[in-house]
Amino acid sequence: MSSSIPVVLHGAAGRMGQAILRVLDERADLTPVAALVRADSARVGQPVYPFSERTLRYAGTLAPDLAASVLIDFSVADAFDHGLALALERKLPFVSGTTGLDARQRAALERAAASIPTLWAANFSLGVAVLAKLVAAAARAVPEWDCEIAEAHHAGKHDAPSGTGLMLGREVAAARGQDFDAVARYSHAGNARARGTIGFASTRAADIVGEHTVMFATAGERIELVHRATDRMIFARGAVAAARWIAGRPAGRYSLEDVIFS
Repeated sequence: MSSSIPVVLHGAAGRMGQAILRVLDERADLTPVAALVRADSARVGQPVYPFSERTLRYAGTLAPDLAASVLIDFSVADAFDHGLALALERKLPFVSGTTGLDARQRAALERAAASIPTLWAANFSLGVAVLAKLVAAAARAVPEWDCEIAEAHHAGKHDAPSGTGLMLGREVAAARGQDFDAVARYSHAGNARARGTIGFASTRAADIVGEHTVMFATAGERIELVHRATDRMIFARGAVAAARWIAGRPAGRYSLEDVIFS
């Protein structure tokens, strides 16, 4: 595609939504045409780029005749259904980084891939994509070792463990041929550690952008794989790159690895 791709952003008022708007303002190959927020938000009608020549304003609904080529969703779990329904209604490729999804929402995302191209990732960092590959390799190499996943985020994050932490746990379980839901442990309180389980610990404090540590431990030694994000813009750039990549693709379920390694 040689012309600029029109992008709808769902969840424009959040931390990531604001970061994505800044990235889009720097790009010539993508153009934000709608910045969607809650219908009762004080931002509705306000300019998105008040010191720019752009005339885009925040909106609570998507104009029925608005032309768009992709929808980016960085909202919250309670708003995810609306974003996905909007993408299905308009037949728009759907890129989402919303975390805290339940089983019903994950199933809905799978079904949507039969009609539109979808790409969901708990984390749009290149480094985290590499970390996931390393974690899977380590889990296969030392299948009997204990596994603990620790993650830290800013004080305002709603879900715990983080979506990225859960994704890393699923990588471990898949590499070991385990049922993730059967082996995940979100607290060891009152119980000795059970062999073969995957433990999680969450920290929420101040303005931590995102830190994830996957530890494999056995008697006398341990391996720690760590990723630390210090700038939220890395996630925004990754999501925008994914939107650029998925526009025009056929219906199907895609991953960040497809964007990075294809």
